[in-house]
Amino acid sequence: MAHRHQNVYRYQGTTIMNILNTKKLKIEMVHDIVCSWCPIGYNNIKTAINDLTIDVDFHFLPFELNANMANIGEPIASYFSRKMGWNENKLHEYQRSLVATAAKSGVSIDFSKRTHYYNTRNAHLLMHLVERFDKQIELNEALIETYFKDGQDISNLTVLLNVAEKLGMNRQDTKEALISNHLNQELEKKISRVKALNISSIPGFIVNENTLVSGSNSVKYFKDTLSDFIKESSVTKVAVA
Repeated sequence: MAHRHQNVYRYQGTTIMNILNTKKLKIEMVHDIVCSWCPIGYNNIKTAINDLTIDVDFHFLPFELNANMANIGEPIASYFSRKMGWNENKLHEYQRSLVATAAKSGVSIDFSKRTHYYNTRNAHLLMHLVERFDKQIELNEALIETYFKDGQDISNLTVLLNVAEKLGMNRQDTKEALISNHLNQELEKKISRVKALNISSIPGFIVNENTLVSGSNSVKYFKDTLSDFIKESSVTKVAVA
């Protein structure tokens, strides 16, 4: 609920009323389940939100890094060799740096278990479905652990249904929804919306439906940025003669 406070002062014979509206920020995170930098950005912005003690309406939007990948996935080493031309030493150097950066943000990445990239369509379908039950944040955090820490195949329906069941979702109802044309059509609308924004990298954070903040930035950066949004959205100046 928004809270209103008023500051009143005089300027050249006119009364100016600053009406302060403390209301929720809406943040939509553009992400993919297999994106290594997405959980880092998520944890950092979550920490910033908690430090600022602000009320946020937080949602997730789909970005498919590997929309055409087969369900069996692809080994990470093969993926980087094919896409980036990296050899094994280059990949291991990157992974060591990534693990250290993730740990500072409270994210555990275990490359001894996380060996593949996967098609994330089914995971995004589940993320869209649970929005109806206000469980997106819970699911995101569960999928981070399932994939990055445990290395499970998050394209696999059984894996996803196990996760959903732990969140209190009915297993059979969830399965039927995930394979339905209707849910796919709804997800496509979100994908089209993201494509229209011409976002080229993730994570991204859309604030109040009109401003994109890109990258897995530091906690301080997110705190400063969100503080600016709060100031801009909370003050309405009304002139009274």
